[in-house]
Amino acid sequence: MLRSHILAPVVALFFLLPSLCAAAGGCLTGTCHITVTSVKRPHDPVKSGECAPCHKQNSPRHPVAGEKSFTLALQGGKLCATCHDSPGKGPVSHLPVKEGECLACHQPHGADGRFLLKNSEDLSGLCLSCHDKGAFTKEHVHAPVATGSCSSCHDPHGTVAKTLLKGPVNSLCLSCHDDIKNLMSTSKVIHPPIEVSGCTSCHDPHSSNNLNLGVRKMPELCFECHKTIESQLVKVKRLHKPLTQERGCGACHSPHASNFKKLLPVDEKTLCLGCHGDNKLAPLKNIADELKGKTQIHGPIAQGRCTGCHDPHGTDNFRLLTAPYPATYYAPYTEGAYALCLKCHEKNLLRFADTTIYTKFRNGNRNLHYVHVVNNLKGRSCRACHEPHAANGPKLTNSVGSTFGEWKIPFKLEITETGGRCASGCHKSLSYDRLSPVEYHPAGPAGSGQPPSARQGAH
Repeated sequence: MLRSHILAPVVALFFLLPSLCAAAGGCLTGTCHITVTSVKRPHDPVKSGECAPCHKQNSPRHPVAGEKSFTLALQGGKLCATCHDSPGKGPVSHLPVKEGECLACHQPHGADGRFLLKNSEDLSGLCLSCHDKGAFTKEHVHAPVATGSCSSCHDPHGTVAKTLLKGPVNSLCLSCHDDIKNLMSTSKVIHPPIEVSGCTSCHDPHSSNNLNLGVRKMPELCFECHKTIESQLVKVKRLHKPLTQERGCGACHSPHASNFKKLLPVDEKTLCLGCHGDNKLAPLKNIADELKGKTQIHGPIAQGRCTGCHDPHGTDNFRLLTAPYPATYYAPYTEGAYALCLKCHEKNLLRFADTTIYTKFRNGNRNLHYVHVVNNLKGRSCRACHEPHAANGPKLTNSVGSTFGEWKIPFKLEITETGGRCASGCHKSLSYDRLSPVEYHPAGPAGSGQPPSARQGAH
C-alpha cells in the first residue's frame, strides 16, 4: 500500500514532463527543433524562446509518433494579428493578405533577410513565384525590377492605389527621376499624357522590348494620339530618317516637357543644326557652314524656322520640302512646279512675260524672272541665281557661284534704285532698268558687245 502511494506521483511526473519541458523553453534547447534558430534574424518570440504565444499544446505527451501534440493558437492571419497591426487596411489588398496567407511570403520562425521573407535580398524570386515572369523579363528591364526591389514601388500588403502602388503613379516615378521632375517644374509645356493618364500611358513600369520601356515602339507609340501625323506619313514617299531609327520621335521631341513649341528640346534651328551642322553625317549638307559669316539669311531661317521650307516628318518632295520645287538645275516653269517658293514670294511671279507689278527684276515691263525660268528648252530653276539658306550677295545671290555640275558659276549682282546689273558665267554683264529700259540691239545692249541670245543665257 505504501509502495503505491510512492509510485503514483512518479508516474504522474513522467507524463507531465514533456509539457513542463516545453513550457520551460525546452523546444529550442534540445535537439528536436534546433534548426528553427539557425537563421540570422529569428522571429522575436523564437529569439526569446517563447513558443507558447503561437503554439498550443493539445496533448499531454510530446513528441508522439504519428500524432500532433501542438496546434496553432489561431489560424492564418488572425494569429499574426495578435501581435502585428493588421496590414493591408486600404481598399486594395494583396491577395495573400486578403486571404490571411501570411506564410505565402514570410517564414514564421525566422529568416536570413529582412521581414522574415522567404527571399528578401531579391524579391523577384518571391514575387514571381505567383506573378507571370513574362511581363518582367523582356529585353529592357526597369532597374527596381532587375534588382528585385519590387517593394520600391509596391506595398506588399495593401494601399489606396491600384496595383498596390505606394502612391500616385507620377509622384512615384518622379521620386527617383529627378531630372524629369526638375524639367517639368521649369517648363512651360507638359506633354498631356503625363498629366492626364500618367507615366504608364507611355512606359511599361516593369520591362519592355522597346527603348526607354515604351509600351510600344516609336513612332507607333506616338501615333496612338497623333493620328493626323500618322495618316500623313503612311502615304508619303520620303520619311525624315530619325523616324525610322530606334529613338523615333524622341530624336527631335522631348517626350515629357519643354519650353519650346512642339515639345522640341531646344529651339528649332539649333535642333536641326544638331544633325545638319557638321560633316559627320554625310551625305547631309553642313548647313552651319553655309550660314557662317553670311550677311544675307533666307527669311525663314532668320526667324529660326527650318520648317518654313522643310517638313520635319515626311513628304513626297525631295529634301523633305513642304511643297514641290525642281530638283534639277534646268526646270522650265509649269503650274505648281515652283509651289515651294511661291508660297511666300509673289504667286504671279512667273505667269506673265510683261508686268509692272509682280516683280522688280524687269527691264521696263519685261519680266526677267519669266525670261530666265519660263523657257521650254532651258528654263533655269531658282538655284541658278539664288541660295536657299544664306549668301553674301543681294537677293541671296552667291558671289562664289551656284553649282553647275563640277563648276561653280561666277555671279555678281549689283542693285540700283531702278534696276541693276548682272554679271554671270551664263552671259556677259547686262544692265536692266524699270524706268528707262535698256535697248538690246542685235549686237546686245549698247556698248556690251552681247549678242541677242544673251536674253536667254549661254547655258
